Order: sequence, then C-alpha cells, then structure tokens
Amino acid sequence: MLNVIVLATLALLGISLILNAWSLFRGPDATDRILALDTLYINAAAVIIVYGVSIGRPDFFEAALLIALLGFVSTMALAKFLLRGDIIE
Repeated sequence: MLNVIVLATLALLGISLILNAWSLFRGPDATDRILALDTLYINAAAVIIVYGVSIGRPDFFEAALLIALLGFVSTMALAKFLLRGDIIE
C-alpha cells in the first residue's frame, strides 16, 4: 500500500514540476517567473523527501533541507534585486 501511495505522490509531484517549469519559461513578467522558481524549489525538495521515505534513508532529508534553504535565499535575493536594482547595499 505504501508503494502505491509513494508512486502516486511522485507522479503528482512530477506533474507539478512540469507545470512549474512551464510557468517559469512562459511567465509574463519577472515576478511570475521568480514565484514559479520558488515553487519549483519547494516541489523538488518534496520529491527528494518522498523518495527518501520510499527507500528508507534519512540522508535525503538533509539534501532537501539544503535545497529549501538555497531556494529561500535565492528568492529573497531576486526579490531584492527587482525592488532596488542591486543586491548589495
């Protein structure tokens, strides 16, 4: 039963990754693209966590945490760049 749930979850997350990538390339302006990139980071971390649960290895949680942190920092840097035109004050 767990294998079926994991496969269904990975399939749905794969679909969401494809839709996020489509939104990233199609976005009408930069803010929509940054939002799609942030959602892409979150979904990638979710895929890594689900895969780690499916094979029973806790090492993947650290990788997902690292991806989530880098995604957050890059989103903040891009938002600051859009607001002010530079990142370093």
